[in-house]
Amino acid sequence: MTADDTYGRLDDDDCPAYTMGRAAEMLGTTQGFLRAIGEARLITPLRSTGGHRRYSRYQLRIAARARELVDQGTPIEAACRIVILEDQLDEAQRLNVGYRRAAESANPTAAA
Repeated sequence: MTADDTYGRLDDDDCPAYTMGRAAEMLGTTQGFLRAIGEARLITPLRSTGGHRRYSRYQLRIAARARELVDQGTPIEAACRIVILEDQLDEAQRLNVGYRRAAESANPTAAA
């Protein structure tokens, strides 16, 4: 999928709807910051057929969190690692809740 396939998907959190300039404006940061977090592999924007970077709302939330940490004095590489670890922790906690629910459904007497 390319970034040009966005028609009809604008309500999708993963739809790459924002140009680099618009994303930087929305975050109150520079395009250089977005390039830097891309180089640190925090986010990987999709590319339009013309080669321009496009960002999704999910990526903008991740970038905003990294910016908060950088604004607090955290080096950008460390901020990116922190955000990655926070995201992994959130996913692990979400999976654990699902596993607990499945286990309780399979064995309702053990949950009591």
